[in-house]
Amino acid sequence: MAFKKGPIEGVVIVPFRKFVDERGWLAEIFRNDELPAWFRPEMSYVSVTNPGVLRGPHEHVDQADLFCWVGPGDFKLTLWDNRPDSPTYLNRMEVAMGGNNPGSALIPKGVVHCYRCISHEPGFVINCPDQLFMGQGKASPIDEIRHEDDPQNPFVLDELARRVHA
Repeated sequence: MAFKKGPIEGVVIVPFRKFVDERGWLAEIFRNDELPAWFRPEMSYVSVTNPGVLRGPHEHVDQADLFCWVGPGDFKLTLWDNRPDSPTYLNRMEVAMGGNNPGSALIPKGVVHCYRCISHEPGFVINCPDQLFMGQGKASPIDEIRHEDDPQNPFVLDELARRVHA
C-alpha cells in the first residue's frame, strides 16, 4: 500500500482557544453545536501516555473518536485513510498536539490512527468517542482492528515504532 501526504476527508483538527486569567486557563474541548451532525459523543475517558510510547495504529469499524490534547506533554498524531470509498483514500497526515499546541482531532471510523508521546514528560489524552466501550453494559465485542499486533501492517512510522512493539 502506498500512502501519500495530504488531508483526510472527515478528519477535523481544531486548535483550542484558551481563556487565560490569573487563575490559569480554560478551553472548551467540544460543543455539540460545533460538531458535525454525524458525530455525538457517548462517553469520555482520560489516559496518560509515557514519553516515547506509541499507542496504535488501530482503527474502528463503527466508532469515531474525538481526541483532545491539552498537556502536559506533547504528541505526534498520525492518521491513514483506510476507507476505499473515501475521496482521500490512502492519504496520510500528521499533526503535533499537546501542551505546546492544545487542540482536538475528530477521527472518523475507518481512519487508522496512532499517537506517540514526544515530550520528556508523560502526556494526558482525553477521548470522547461516539460509541460506548464494549457497548451497553460492556456486553459487546471491542470495536478495534489492532494493526500494531501485525508486524507486516502498512501503517508504520519508523524503526522506533517497530521496536516499541517488538
